[in-house]
Amino acid sequence: MSIDRISLYHLDTLICISQLGTFAAAAERLNTTQPAVSARVTELQDRLGMTLFQRSGRNMILTPEGRKLVQEYLPVWEKLRGILLRTAEFEQLSGVVRIGVGEIAAATCLPPFVAEQRISFPRLIFEIDVELTAQLIHGVLTGKFDFALAAGSIAHPVLKSTPIGVAKMLWVASPQIASKLQPGAVHENLPLWSLPGHSPLYGAMRQGLSESGLSDQSISLCNNLRTMIDIVVMGGGLALVPEAMVRDHVRGGQLVPVLEDVKVDPIAFQIISRLMERDPVVVEMLRIAEGMDLGAGSYSKIGRSSDTDT
Repeated sequence: MSIDRISLYHLDTLICISQLGTFAAAAERLNTTQPAVSARVTELQDRLGMTLFQRSGRNMILTPEGRKLVQEYLPVWEKLRGILLRTAEFEQLSGVVRIGVGEIAAATCLPPFVAEQRISFPRLIFEIDVELTAQLIHGVLTGKFDFALAAGSIAHPVLKSTPIGVAKMLWVASPQIASKLQPGAVHENLPLWSLPGHSPLYGAMRQGLSESGLSDQSISLCNNLRTMIDIVVMGGGLALVPEAMVRDHVRGGQLVPVLEDVKVDPIAFQIISRLMERDPVVVEMLRIAEGMDLGAGSYSKIGRSSDTDT
């Protein structure tokens, strides 16, 4: 056994694979290649004189010896990383943070979120992908994303879903279209617009229409929220959108609130992260993100603490 030749990156790789389940996911998380991850595992096993992983379908699972090593080393790894990060100070951290985000969250809470995180972590590089909810969940599970921001409720046994606020919804149309609307009704030649059926926005619209006796209305679909708003501004119909996104349009007279008797509940936003996330940088970013206050139309940072619930 040559433990004097074991490096921190060997043990970092071990922890990462144990958390994500595959060499490919660990390679993406560690910003390296799958052959490099395989080589590290081989070196670690050779130097320890034991087999740490065995294949189970597409995943790699820990052997009893590997599980025991992870259980004993994980607290040491967490403490060591915390010490090193505190010594270097979070503000001096560099690297890449991968964030998945849904369409509605991208247009509402993401910009102030990134701006605030840039203050806390000025040297970090952000990689942001706008995806559907299913891809967001898969991305967090596989390590493609460090965490994700999404609208609507999300439940998964190994993911943590943390509420970060709600967005008030508003029915809007151009002044020309609004002038043709009768209270409580939608003209059949004035199409409604929404994001596709998998979006919580579509569900909220359908529910509001149904409860107001307008369930037979047709809905045109657009998979880009900002483009949909542009269509409505140009007189293409009316839509249900986050109030914060059209606040300036309403103030400027480009859009007018309509269907005020068709009530729709606010849409909730969540941070999606791994339930057992232990990376100190990700944990700190999540703690800051949980200080969001979407209901007030702003984003406020809360003080750091050492007892963050991850």
